[in-house]
Amino acid sequence: MQKILSVANQKGGVGKTTTALNVAAGLVKKGRKVLAIDFDPQGNLSDYLRHEADELPTISELLQSAANRELDKLDVGSCVRHNHEGIDYTPSHIVLASAGVFLAQVVCREQVLRKLLSHPAFGSYDYIIIDCLPSLNVLLTNALAASTGVLIPVQTQKFSLDGLRQLEEVYRLVRENVNPNLEIEGVLLTMADNTNMSKAVEAEVRERYGQKVFQTSIRRSVEATNSTYVQESLISARNSKLGAEYQAVVDELLNGR
Repeated sequence: MQKILSVANQKGGVGKTTTALNVAAGLVKKGRKVLAIDFDPQGNLSDYLRHEADELPTISELLQSAANRELDKLDVGSCVRHNHEGIDYTPSHIVLASAGVFLAQVVCREQVLRKLLSHPAFGSYDYIIIDCLPSLNVLLTNALAASTGVLIPVQTQKFSLDGLRQLEEVYRLVRENVNPNLEIEGVLLTMADNTNMSKAVEAEVRERYGQKVFQTSIRRSVEATNSTYVQESLISARNSKLGAEYQAVVDELLNGR
């Protein structure tokens, strides 16, 4: 059964894109067929994947076409590019920032991405990983409405729980009104260190979410920044401690924790 996972947190700087890319890379390493979708107008995931601008459709054109019921005018399969690490992906474009405008008049506008991902071009993937933008808007509700689960990276720092509570509210509304099958796939602690603050946040998150929290935490390390700079996953880096941690997260995902 296909899983569609939104990697989401309305707070920026929590390792969301790093998590999306490395979970995708780890799943590919385990033999799963994976599509990563950059659903953030900033295009950080596209850059991480070494995407270079071309004439093929991005997720922006696809979303607009699905909203206008014109998908038949596009070669939907051509939206998928292929990363050198074996990850299939669909890049973003700055036009996606205007989604609130072109979706405003659409009936059931929260379900446009769900309709798009039901296209046969996406049916062969074991996992679709959606890197969401750090905002509580119509793009996030589209992602959650289309997903089977949400993976929430949480930085173990002050104020992290405030953003979690806001995301929880959106999750609850989407689950109650649009997608009753949506689940919290897992809460992932990121940028963990040995400070008292980090330990206190981790303890509170584990108390609040219980078994939903991954046993593996991602430590704070310059490795993460270097990974985005060289545009290579941590998973692929030899002897990467963070790569090993992300692979352990993937193992937890596949084993149902």
